[in-house]
Amino acid sequence: MSLKFARRVKAIMSEAKGKVLQITLKRSGIGCTRRQRETLRGLGLTYREKTTLRHDSPSLQGRLRTVEHLIEVKEHGS
Repeated sequence: MSLKFARRVKAIMSEAKGKVLQITLKRSGIGCTRRQRETLRGLGLTYREKTTLRHDSPSLQGRLRTVEHLIEVKEHGS
């Protein structure tokens, strides 16, 4: 884990009240619809195997559902 990523994890965990999800892009967005590619970019997933942390919320769940075939989601810390 890089130092930058570790600092981001620490910042997110300090302000987290609910679950934090670890989202990893497993398949490329090439060949997907424009909406799906924009959703990936909005989640911060710009290349394969990139991982981001996000607070769980209903709006996040909707975004994840649109690209569920491209990503892997785990609860952070498990």
